[in-house]
Amino acid sequence: MTDQHIEIERKFLVKTLPDLGNAQKMYIHQGYLTDSNDSIEVRLRRKDDQYFITVKSGSGMVRAERETSIDQHQFDTLWPETQGKRIEKNRWEGKLETQQTYELDVFLGALESLMLVEVEFSSLEEADNFAPADWFGREVTVDKCYKNKALAMNPQDIKTSVLSK
Repeated sequence: MTDQHIEIERKFLVKTLPDLGNAQKMYIHQGYLTDSNDSIEVRLRRKDDQYFITVKSGSGMVRAERETSIDQHQFDTLWPETQGKRIEKNRWEGKLETQQTYELDVFLGALESLMLVEVEFSSLEEADNFAPADWFGREVTVDKCYKNKALAMNPQDIKTSVLSK
């Protein structure tokens, strides 16, 4: 089992959309208070009508993450500082045939052709033994271009030809 402030996840491009009939959909709008070359990221996130501030550090499959709920006033006060460093997406949360939870992000705006899926794990062994579903595409866990922070600040780094694969 992992420390509650550590996340272990793998991220993949999406080849084809799965059946989302049993998945839950939420709208996410997030922006970053830190710059692209900062080693620690501070993110503001609105998930439907809930608001969060998150601090993340590390890279790759294992990262430290601390998230705190904030109210709308706090969110609105800090939100202008994220100008030029934002993304919008619809997130579908569902279960794989293995009963693991997936989070499928369908991006909006400048990234509207991009779809990514993430799966979180309770251990490195579980992550290493994971067999992706058929609808998963190329793994991008360690590709810094596909970090949400990079997508928010440099959407032009993701080429249209890559988005469609």
